[in-house]
Amino acid sequence: MPGTINLESLKLVNEKIATAAKKSGRVKTDVQIVAVTKTFPLSAIESAISAGISCIGENRVQEIKDKLTDFNKPPQSEFHFIGHLQSNKVRKVLQYMDVIETVDSLKLANKIANVSADTAKKTSVFLQINTGNDPAKHGFSPDRALHAAEKISNLENLSLDGVMTIPPFVQDENILAPLFEKTRQLRDEILKKINPSCKNLSMGMSGDFELAIEHGATHIRLGTILFGSRVK
Repeated sequence: MPGTINLESLKLVNEKIATAAKKSGRVKTDVQIVAVTKTFPLSAIESAISAGISCIGENRVQEIKDKLTDFNKPPQSEFHFIGHLQSNKVRKVLQYMDVIETVDSLKLANKIANVSADTAKKTSVFLQINTGNDPAKHGFSPDRALHAAEKISNLENLSLDGVMTIPPFVQDENILAPLFEKTRQLRDEILKKINPSCKNLSMGMSGDFELAIEHGATHIRLGTILFGSRVK
């Protein structure tokens, strides 16, 4: 049923994760599924957590508020914001989200840091890199990523814990593989030269997650492959 996790699909996904992780010299537990529940009801979140997925991804501010205002988040769960975030929505999002994966400007990073300071918390963030230089996507250009990582790492109340990318919507592995590899290399450089906390690499969705894992993804953002067609 759409909106409820398909356990058979999850089983197949886990098998594919294990195979892809092995190809990259890792094991299945090195890869975290972020269950993308946008447009689905709260029951989708509940079914994912019941199925053992602790990471939930949402990307619409009003939808997050509608779903989570009265929801008691299990202590082991982690909620990731994976959509484009406007600075004026930061305070609302931080009420519900544990990780902001889509930090795509220094202005946004500063706003998150300031709001986090106001609420006496430290917020985990990922640096969004537009590795494919796609005009339809947000994120720092690859040649600005290291500078941005350095600036963000110096902000109090933020923890730069990873890098994320959204590649162009193509199915050609010859295009995607170099983009995933370049993103991994940028993460490695940030980790080695700038910030030892920047270990995570969020890339790969329902159509390309195996390839992303082969190139080092630690977080894969899966929606329709787990829940079925989205509610319009």
